[in-house]
Amino acid sequence: MSSSTESRLARTSAATGYTRTGFEAGRGTTVLAVRSLHGWRRLRRAAARVGRSVADTVSPAGWVVVAVAVIGLAAGLAFGLLEFAVAGGAAALLLLLSVPFLFGARAYEVTLRLAHDRVVAGTPVEGRLVVANVGRRTALPGRVDLPVGDGLVDVHVPLLRPRHEIAETVVIPTRRRGIVTVGPARTVRGDPLGILTREATWQETHTLYVHPVTTALRSSATGLIRDLEGSPSRTIADADFSFHALRPYVPGDSPRQVHWKSTAKTGAMMVRQYEETRRSRMILVVGRGGDEFADDDEFELAVSAAASIGVRGIRDGRDVAVVTGAEIPEFARGRMRTFRTLTTISTRTLLDDFAGLDRGVNPSPVREVASLASTRHGDASIAFLVCGSPLTPTQLQSAALAFGPEVAVVALVCAPTAEPGIRRLGSMTVISIGLLDDLRQLLAKGAQS
Repeated sequence: MSSSTESRLARTSAATGYTRTGFEAGRGTTVLAVRSLHGWRRLRRAAARVGRSVADTVSPAGWVVVAVAVIGLAAGLAFGLLEFAVAGGAAALLLLLSVPFLFGARAYEVTLRLAHDRVVAGTPVEGRLVVANVGRRTALPGRVDLPVGDGLVDVHVPLLRPRHEIAETVVIPTRRRGIVTVGPARTVRGDPLGILTREATWQETHTLYVHPVTTALRSSATGLIRDLEGSPSRTIADADFSFHALRPYVPGDSPRQVHWKSTAKTGAMMVRQYEETRRSRMILVVGRGGDEFADDDEFELAVSAAASIGVRGIRDGRDVAVVTGAEIPEFARGRMRTFRTLTTISTRTLLDDFAGLDRGVNPSPVREVASLASTRHGDASIAFLVCGSPLTPTQLQSAALAFGPEVAVVALVCAPTAEPGIRRLGSMTVISIGLLDDLRQLLAKGAQS
């Protein structure tokens, strides 16, 4: 029997008792097929990468030049049309001359430094953009694109020798309140005609908080009584810090509350009564619904006013809670109530949250937010309802009823076209402001009255 026949016969192992069949020819075919498949996949991935690179490099004008070169040369050589051949040759020459401008796209090192990361709206921020040539050869002129929010700042980079750098001052406008993302910077290399371009992106980004404009309020502008432990309320308690009056002794009173001097004078047991002392917790309910403000100017005025009051409360050492309506999904509209609480750890964290506050598409209304806030903070002593002109007095009273009778409720109506003033609406005080400066004067007037 030949050796080739033996290789195709089953071989039985005496030691283990199993049968092994060898198919050398079939295994070689399988390995070749697997390798071919892996090679085809690698080739396809490489072709996809090259295609994406070409698509990112050739600009729309470049594709026009490519089309002119291909069609012109093909028609000129095939049909002997001299004009087409000249046009195609010129287009091909432009493509060749554009290629050297792509070299050294990664030779730059871009660094951005901002003078401040938190500013007040209307205060421009200067940034220092440093572009250094870290390559070994001279870098051709290029451009650095710096995204600033929804805008773009272009900085021209001249010819740079190796190990040299340039520094440009970039002014970032901050006309409106918001959170602005600066970066990442992109270096753009390309020919003067814009046929071929190549971009390199750096990962460095900066977050710029543009705080709302605020006004300085007096410490007692809210009309609250300050003391070491808190503010006395109208609720009478048997033991506290703020003395209220004396009353006759009843069984069950603590002997420690007996006022012995009055007992000696009257001949009857008299005990002390106190006014319940509570922390000066202040609640700010800020509306953000589309139907709670007539326009964006009213909303911006409301944010500035609420931020001013919140900052003053934090600086006075009060417990401040700032709540606003949260977005409600479309499918849960009318069946869900929710609110968002802003961070009041410090004035900076509060202003950071106010910087990112915008008008909602479908947030909870002021009335529902006030109801949720009163349930969450039962120790409140004063509440501000900050809204725009569309809310009616009936809606304001409905929102004020969410708080108990021991809570002083102030409705702050912000409307740039309204006449500033202060009036009473039942048990609630309504303050209308047209400018942010009106807030300081009217709160001081309300505190005195």
